[in-house]
Amino acid sequence: MAISKKTVRDIDLAGKRVIMRVDFNVPMKDGVVQDDTRIAAALPTIKYVLEKGPTSLVLMSHLGDPKKDIQKAKEKAEKDGKPFDEKKFSDGKHKMAPVAAHLSKLLGKEVKLAPSAVGPEVKAMVDGLGQGGILMLENTRFQKAETSKEATDREAMAKELATFGDVYVNDAFGTAHRAHASTETIAHFLPAVAGFLMEKELEFLDEKVVKAPAKPFVAIIGGAKVSSKIAVLESLLSKVNSLIIGGGMAYTFLKAQGIGVGKSLVEDDQIDTAKAILKKATDSKVALLLPVDHIVTQEFSAEAASKVTSGSAIEDGWLGMDIGPKTLEQYQQALAGAKTVFWNGPMGVFEMPKFAEGTFAIAKTLAGLSGATTVIGGGDSVSAVKKAGVAEKMSHISTGGGASLELVEGKTLPGVAALMNK
Repeated sequence: MAISKKTVRDIDLAGKRVIMRVDFNVPMKDGVVQDDTRIAAALPTIKYVLEKGPTSLVLMSHLGDPKKDIQKAKEKAEKDGKPFDEKKFSDGKHKMAPVAAHLSKLLGKEVKLAPSAVGPEVKAMVDGLGQGGILMLENTRFQKAETSKEATDREAMAKELATFGDVYVNDAFGTAHRAHASTETIAHFLPAVAGFLMEKELEFLDEKVVKAPAKPFVAIIGGAKVSSKIAVLESLLSKVNSLIIGGGMAYTFLKAQGIGVGKSLVEDDQIDTAKAILKKATDSKVALLLPVDHIVTQEFSAEAASKVTSGSAIEDGWLGMDIGPKTLEQYQQALAGAKTVFWNGPMGVFEMPKFAEGTFAIAKTLAGLSGATTVIGGGDSVSAVKKAGVAEKMSHISTGGGASLELVEGKTLPGVAALMNK
C-alpha cells in the first residue's frame, strides 16, 4: 500500500548533499548506548542514501531534553546557594558522541561529529566532507531555536540547516508530531522526502490502521490513564469492530458502570468521559470489552500476596494489578479471526513479573494470529512484545509512541505534512 508522500526512491541523490533527520533519542548510561533499536531502524535509509552516490550525508537528531535538565540543575544550584553558569553546564547524557561512535561501528565507516548543530565551524566541516562523507550534528535541542514557539526563531535555524544539504530526508517518525526546526521547518527550504522508516510507519499506521483497515478490526488499548487516551478511543470507535480495554484505565470504566473497584487506580474526573465512550460504543455497535475478573493485591508491590477475583467487582481494600484468566479468555476469543489489530498499552503492571501474565499472553496471542496485520503502537506495548519474545512476529512495531497515537487519533503530523506529495 503506497503512501501519498514522496520517499528517497522518488528523488535523484547522485552528486547531492543530503541532510537527514533521524531519531537517535536512545537510552544512555555512562556514555554508552543501552538500546540501539532506533539507530538500527534508520540504517536501511542511511545505507540506501550512501549507495546512491551523494557528495555528503549530514545526520541530525535530538537526545533527551537538555532544557529540562538545565532547569533542574539551575534549581538545585539555587537551592544549594551556589552560582549557576548555563554556558558551562555540561551533561554528557545529551551529547551525540557515543551515538556517532556506535553508528560508525554499525556502518563500518567513520561518522564525524560536529561541535554544534549550527554555526560557522559546523558549516566548514560540512563543506570539508569528502565524497560520501558522513557528519553527525550535535544534539539539535542544545539550540533554543529548535523547539522555540516563535516561528521566526525556528525559521532562522532551519534556513541555516538547509545550507548543509540539497535534499532533506525525514526518517524520524518518533518526532513527526513536533513542529521543530529540524523536523518540520527545514522541509520548507529544501526538496523534502520520507526515509524508509517514515514510509513504513505511514504505510502501517496511516494506511492500514486509520484509512483502510481490513475487517474485523480489533483495537486493544491499555495503560494507566483514560485521560491520555480519550482522543484515540473516540477515533477508534468509528473504525473498529471490537475495542478491548485493559490496564489501569479499565477501573475507571468499571466504576462508570457502577462496579466496585476497591482501591484500584481510578480517574474520578474521567468517569463522565468513560460513560460517554461506553454509550458511543453501544450506539456504534462496537463490542467494548472490559475485564470480567482481575488479579488483585492489597498493596502495590511485586511481592504482595495476590488472588483472582470471582467476577468484575473488586472488594474494598484490594487493587487490580492484571487481568484475570476469564478476561484473558474473552479477549483471546475477540481477537480470533481479526484481520487488523492495533495495540497500545499493557493489560496490567507488567513491569512486575507476577503481574505480567495478561500482557504477555495478549502479545503471544497476536503472534499466533494468521493472516492478520498486527500493529504495535509504541511505548510499553513495544517493550512487552520484546520481553514476550514475539517482536519478530508482529507486522509492525512503531518507533514513535506519541506520534503513533496522534496519527491514529486523526491528527495531522507536522513533520509528515511538510514532505512533498507524490
